[in-house]
Amino acid sequence: MDRKGRDPRLNALEEDFFASANRQPPNHSRARDDGMRRQQHVRVVFEKSNNSSSAFLRGFMNPSYYSAPPLHHEGSFWHFSRKEINDLTLATLAFALALALMRVGGMFGILNSGASPFALIIEMAIWGTLYIFSLGPAFLLHEMAHKFLARHYGCWAEFRADPSGLRMGVLIAALLGFVFMAPGAVMVAGNITKEQNGKIALAGPISNLVLYSVGFVIGGLLLGLSDAAIIAAFVQAWLWGNSILAAFNMIPLGPLDGLKVKRWSEPVFWIFFIGTIGLAFGTLTGQITPYLELISSLI
Repeated sequence: MDRKGRDPRLNALEEDFFASANRQPPNHSRARDDGMRRQQHVRVVFEKSNNSSSAFLRGFMNPSYYSAPPLHHEGSFWHFSRKEINDLTLATLAFALALALMRVGGMFGILNSGASPFALIIEMAIWGTLYIFSLGPAFLLHEMAHKFLARHYGCWAEFRADPSGLRMGVLIAALLGFVFMAPGAVMVAGNITKEQNGKIALAGPISNLVLYSVGFVIGGLLLGLSDAAIIAAFVQAWLWGNSILAAFNMIPLGPLDGLKVKRWSEPVFWIFFIGTIGLAFGTLTGQITPYLELISSLI
C-alpha cells in the first residue's frame, strides 16, 4: 500500500483518481469541476476556391490574402479596431479614386480631352466626392452587413483591405477607364455552420438591395422636386452602384459571396444571382427610368 492507502499495482490498470484530482483536463472533451468557465475554442472559417477561379482572380487580387487568419479580440458587438477603421477608409478612398478615373476615361481620356490638368483635377475631385457619398454607403453597409451578422452568430469579424486588389483596381481604372476592383473582405473567425456562413455572405448583397429600394423611392421623389443635374447624377450613381455591387458579389468565384451562398443553398443562390443580374442589367440599360418618372410625377 502507498501513503494514500492504495495498491500501486492498480495504477497500471486504471487512472489514479487521487493523483489526478487536481490535474487540469487535457482537452475540452473532459468536463471541468473547478467551477471555472472553460476557454472558448475558436476555429477560423474560410472558403477554399477551386484552381480555375483562383487562376482567374490572381491577376486582380491576392487569393492567399483571404486565407490569412485574423487576430482575435475581446471587443463588444459594435467594436471597430483602429486597423479596421483605417482599412475601411483606405478602401473607400481607393474605390472613389478608381470611379473618378473611370469618369474621365482613364489616362487615354485625359490625354485626348484637351483640357488643362487643373480642370481635370477639379473634375475628378467633384466626381470623387459625389461617388464617396453615393457609393460609399453601398460599399460600407455591404461589408457591415457581413460583420454584424457574423457577430450575431458569436464570431469575430473585421474588414481587411486587400492592398493588391486596391492597387490593381486603381491601375485598371487609370489605364483602361473602367473599374474592376477587389477592395477587401470581412474576415470571420468562429464556430459556424455552412448555413450560417452562407447567410453571412448573403447579407452583403441583401443590404445593397435594401439600399437600392430606398434610393429608388427617395431618388424618384427628389427628381420630382428638382431637375438639377447633381441630383440626377447622385441618384443614378446610387442605383447602378448598389445593383452592380450586389450582382458582382453574387458571382460564384473565389472569395466572392456567391460561392459561399451556392455551397449553402443552390435554390437561394440562383434566385439572388438571377435577380441581381437582372436588376443590374435593367438599371444600366435605363429600363427602370419609366418607373422613376412615375414616382417623380407624384410630387
